[in-house]
Amino acid sequence: MLKYCITILQKEALMTATVRLDNHLEKTLNALSASLHKKKSDIIRDAISFYAHSIERDKKKRILHAIHKTKEADKSVYNEMEGTLDDGI
Repeated sequence: MLKYCITILQKEALMTATVRLDNHLEKTLNALSASLHKKKSDIIRDAISFYAHSIERDKKKRILHAIHKTKEADKSVYNEMEGTLDDGI
């Protein structure tokens, strides 16, 4: 049994951009377009979106790493302070 799902999308205004590509990138874009059966503009939009998400993931990863390092440093200072308090100073 086949089921069909119809989605109606509201058209939004799209910006027109000119992109200059060297021969290698042009061939890559053409190959992707042919193999994925997608418009070149769709591939470029997907690439920009992927790049933006990648940057955000990297930024979050660096922030979490900095938080972890700070917690470890704070833990070390806390442990030293506990040792000093236990010595009766």
